Amino acid sequence: MIVPQTRLLFWFAVIVLPFSVLGAVYPEAFQISLGVIAALVVLVVLDALLGFGSLDGIRVELPEVVRLSKDRAGAFEVRVQNERQKSKRLRVGLAFPREIQPLVEDMPIALPADTEWSRLDWRCTPLKRGNYRLDNAYLETASPLGFWAARDVAPVSTELRIYPNLLTERKNLAALFLNRGAFGIHAQRQVGKGREFEKLREYIPGDSFEDIHWKATAKRGRPVTKVFQIERTQEVYVVIDASRLSAREVVQSPKSKVQSPKSEAGEVQTEDLNPELGTSVLERFITAALILGLAAEQQGDLFGLLTFADKVGSFVRAKNGKAHYSACRDALYTLEPQTVTPDFDEVATFIRLRMRRRALLIFLTALDDPVLAESFVRNMDLLCRQHLVLVNMMKPPGADPLFTKPDAASVDDLYRHLGGHLQWHNLRELEKVLQRRGVQFSLLENEKLSVRLVSQYLSVKQRQLL
Repeated sequence: MIVPQTRLLFWFAVIVLPFSVLGAVYPEAFQISLGVIAALVVLVVLDALLGFGSLDGIRVELPEVVRLSKDRAGAFEVRVQNERQKSKRLRVGLAFPREIQPLVEDMPIALPADTEWSRLDWRCTPLKRGNYRLDNAYLETASPLGFWAARDVAPVSTELRIYPNLLTERKNLAALFLNRGAFGIHAQRQVGKGREFEKLREYIPGDSFEDIHWKATAKRGRPVTKVFQIERTQEVYVVIDASRLSAREVVQSPKSKVQSPKSEAGEVQTEDLNPELGTSVLERFITAALILGLAAEQQGDLFGLLTFADKVGSFVRAKNGKAHYSACRDALYTLEPQTVTPDFDEVATFIRLRMRRRALLIFLTALDDPVLAESFVRNMDLLCRQHLVLVNMMKPPGADPLFTKPDAASVDDLYRHLGGHLQWHNLRELEKVLQRRGVQFSLLENEKLSVRLVSQYLSVKQRQLL
């Protein structure tokens, strides 16, 4: 496609308009004016004909898969092929989706002579997690005389994978991921003899009667003792609720804001410590689950995932290693909340049938709905006898005991605090009901979600509850 450039409009204004007026006012100058205008038209037409093939042999190549993190600037390589290997200047543009903000809309590139491939780095900042595609690249170059611009569309096929941003959470857990000699908490110290059978040995005076292997003792005719070892590869599963309640936005607590020094205008500015402000509850669940996966890998445990709404979505069996962590990340980065009610019966049945080995199940869900809480408690009777279950939910806004906030300035504030107290009371009663079944229930703040989950996991490891 050929489009006019500013140079064509300039020369049209400089030559065509003045000579047209000159030829109309002075008849003796009509022939000269017509000749000048005709010469310009010939040049313009010739330039357009030469510009039609100026983009022949130009091809754009992008990586098949580009991996970026949400709210973090990244770059990927763009390769431009020049089959004719002639010097040329181009403008390259990419049609990014609205969820990805490029640093520039288009980028100029100079193709040197005698060089087939040229490269440039394209920087952009993703604003939303998910999977996106780039299907077209747009090219533009000037005609030989610059009167026209030749434009073309080059097909590309690139998948943009936008993963959750774990940088802030990893800073909060810097001691866990430190890898310098004796610093950090890579190998969690465990006490006790463990529960995993290792071998049989001869009885030694002082061994407990509960450790004697009676069948081996009867077979050999002398006491034989069982030797146990501490479990090193336990299974840890994070069960994420992606139903309607997970679509609610997180609420920032007042404690997460600090005052920065005064600006030049003398105003005290407020700085947020939580970069995930304004995101959904599911977004925080996904981030916390991936952080917990890193912690489990450093402890030598097997980490797995299960997502559900009205039915089980994705299931990744517990393993370890970098390839497995990438598989878990790929299973979560496209997860979006659904406008359905969670089916805890379906989840409990799936876990009971698919997870035969005793494991640590960490539920990330919302139980402030009494109907959902009743269904969840009913299904815990099916799981808590085989697995160790921890239930965590984001603390609802305003769910605090009465008289903990002295800012009731009106009757409406009083009723609002009373409603928050009733909600907090119902959740406390739910906690007691789950505790009687051996299930730990916790209300977590938005800013401490990942830290509390990792602390719970390390506490289970240290106490050998599995």
